[in-house]
Amino acid sequence: MSKLPRIGFMLGDVTGIGPEIAAKLLASGKPSQLAEVVIIGDRRVLELGMRDAGVKFAYTACRSIDEVSWPRQDLPLIDLGNTDPAKFAQGAPSDEAGKLAGDTLKFMIDLAMAGKLDGICFAPLNKGAMNRGGWKFNDEHQMFAKLTDHSGFFGEMNVIDQFSTFRVTSHVALREAVNMITPERITSAVNLANDTLLATGRTAPRIGVAALNPHNGENGLFGDEEIRIIRPTVDRLKAGGINCEGPISSDVIFLQALKGKFDGVVMMYHDQGQIATKLLGFNKGVTVTAGLKTVFTTPAHGTAYDIVGQSKADPGAMEHAFTLATRLAAGRKAASAANAAA
Repeated sequence: MSKLPRIGFMLGDVTGIGPEIAAKLLASGKPSQLAEVVIIGDRRVLELGMRDAGVKFAYTACRSIDEVSWPRQDLPLIDLGNTDPAKFAQGAPSDEAGKLAGDTLKFMIDLAMAGKLDGICFAPLNKGAMNRGGWKFNDEHQMFAKLTDHSGFFGEMNVIDQFSTFRVTSHVALREAVNMITPERITSAVNLANDTLLATGRTAPRIGVAALNPHNGENGLFGDEEIRIIRPTVDRLKAGGINCEGPISSDVIFLQALKGKFDGVVMMYHDQGQIATKLLGFNKGVTVTAGLKTVFTTPAHGTAYDIVGQSKADPGAMEHAFTLATRLAAGRKAASAANAAA
């Protein structure tokens, strides 16, 4: 049995830059050095990506993953035949394209749940188009949790070179997010951060926990969530053996992380950390759906409709997403083999 993880590679929403950056990365040959790669989607979308990227590489269309064997000189493609690029305008969102992206991901998740993929890496999607197209979730993470029959806490992890971020709340209105900040959710988010950072190879990860209110609440002047909720929870977690610290004002914590004080930052709401990570690593950032049975990674940026079809899209974040998917999946595969041998 190969020690390399088997990674399903999805080309993203056909209307965006996904096919282009996917083709650029695949043409580099780097993915095949790290994993048993299988492209899953429509061969016409792959051909579109190669045209937009100005690259060519050898691939073979297969009907089923059961037909595919490794090692090999070319790339295998499971051709779903479900997405005709001629039907969609590039550079503009399409509900039907969103539906088809969701359908393709569902197909891949079914393979992963059947033990035929070790991880899934996908090029950028359009959340709104997927929702309007019939996948009625606020984001793909909720969709993945549902389709993998997950129970319990899960969350979005954003990874840049300097540090990673995790969220107590994510894709909800800010007014709603404040009411969702509870000891239970903070505990789950910090535990998820600790476990995920350990899985990426960190030893005793250093985790900073952000405050909610300006200036850490100024001892209750600007809100008392830090006093009532966040600090007692962090103290309990620290006493339990997790290397965490907080709450720390959000206008300070990311500077501290940038200087190397923390491996991960647990933030209270979505934009609190997204602004920092995108400023620091827009073309390198990776989003991970952490806590699920299957590894999911994707570039942290979106579909970039303003540059579609111009061969300008930078595949840097796509490469980082694939590399991280292989690292996480390989770690899980090795752990599973060790448990089986024990």
